[in-house]
Amino acid sequence: MTKFRTITFKITTCILVFLIIVSACSDTVSEESPVNPPGEVSLAEKNLLRAMELTDKAVSSHFTGEGMAMARYYNPYTGVRSEEKGSIWMYTSAIEAVTAILRALETQKEHGNPALYDQHFNKYSELLDKLYDNADYYMGTFQLVSYTQTRDWSVYGVNRGGSKGSAQVAAIDNVYDDQMWLIRELLEAYKVTGQAEYLEKAEYLTEYVLDGWDCTRDENGAERGGIPWGPGYVTKHACSNGPMVSPLVWLHELYKDKSDEVAYRYIDETDKQTRQTRQLKKSDYYLDFAKKIYAWQKNELLRADGVYDDMRGGCTPGTPQTETVNGFVYRRGSTCPDRVGPPITYNSGTMLSGGADLYRATGENVYLEDAKNLSDAGFQYFAKLGQTRPGYYTYDISGFRNWFNGVLMRGYVDVYPAYGGVADYIDSFQKNLDYGYDNFLYEGVLPTNLLVGWNLDKGKNNTEGMFSFAFAAEYAVLARYELEK
Repeated sequence: MTKFRTITFKITTCILVFLIIVSACSDTVSEESPVNPPGEVSLAEKNLLRAMELTDKAVSSHFTGEGMAMARYYNPYTGVRSEEKGSIWMYTSAIEAVTAILRALETQKEHGNPALYDQHFNKYSELLDKLYDNADYYMGTFQLVSYTQTRDWSVYGVNRGGSKGSAQVAAIDNVYDDQMWLIRELLEAYKVTGQAEYLEKAEYLTEYVLDGWDCTRDENGAERGGIPWGPGYVTKHACSNGPMVSPLVWLHELYKDKSDEVAYRYIDETDKQTRQTRQLKKSDYYLDFAKKIYAWQKNELLRADGVYDDMRGGCTPGTPQTETVNGFVYRRGSTCPDRVGPPITYNSGTMLSGGADLYRATGENVYLEDAKNLSDAGFQYFAKLGQTRPGYYTYDISGFRNWFNGVLMRGYVDVYPAYGGVADYIDSFQKNLDYGYDNFLYEGVLPTNLLVGWNLDKGKNNTEGMFSFAFAAEYAVLARYELEK
């Protein structure tokens, strides 16, 4: 009898211990890592799967041939792609989507779900290589007289050439912001793949872009500042300044523990004319320029209502001019007194990302406060509750704004680690994407208007390739956000 009681006691004790362990594990799981019901995937995984689905369809619909020629438009109802080719900016939207997918796959692996990474990473890494290889159809070489030197540059032109390296890139045929979007994606690609050529190309294009900084001096000896839209322009735009801030911070972070140096070209503060060069640590050089560009846009384009105007115009001189100093020809600086609108989402979005990155790199509270204020002001200005559909926020989608809006969303995601108040703003994009996907997805393509859907006239449903890639990129960014937040 005693032996029986002993055995019963041991069994009872084991059961109680088991129940306590199960209870403790259940509490831990519910509080820290919710488990999805059987047969369901997490929101992060669902977002990533949708990003890949949209990207795969967009690639097959818009790209043709070994040279990856990109049709600007595709109609999923007629299956017709346009003869018009996409610009390098539009082409870069595909690179953006693929890179965002790679980052999301890596994040899935880091958070304990290697299956998706193992299944898809190599496929999209190879696609990324192919996209960059064929981006060379947009590349050409020209000689530029800049503010501090005359030099040959090989950069990306607006339009695709007939062969690799043959694109027209002189004067207005290339713009600085196109290089900036590529720099951003090249650095993202380097971080996720470790391929050195991505970093090398990013730094080369960064050197070209910073060569466009107006370092000429005003009557007080201060730099005029700002990067014009392109070497053939004098107007200074938010889109040719703000997008460069984050990549410069990333470069600073890549080199902050290294001794690598770079040649810094500038104009003497005393005589305001003599061009000089000195060596700086790359980490300092990149961070200093990030701060300068951020400060220029904040000082010149921030409105009283807390969002950013589009550009400075009314410039003197009105076209690029040169001047001769000590026997050498340089570009003349320009003063642009007219602030021109309207505010556009991506001009605020790049400053959100830039401010968040500068805050992370420097710890200076001014950048955090800027990001908080801009986040709230931007949502109040750009998001209109119930304008199109009850319970959903409408963002202007005229022109190229579908892509612009994705830059704003990415800015909110970048700000989130330091300011959780943007969570509802980010959710507005998730809801809009899901509404469009759940109600209007057709043959793997989303309509231009996610809250309204397709035109009843099937022949009027041309979709911009860059919009399809923008939606895919948003889903991929949201996939990563759901795991990291």
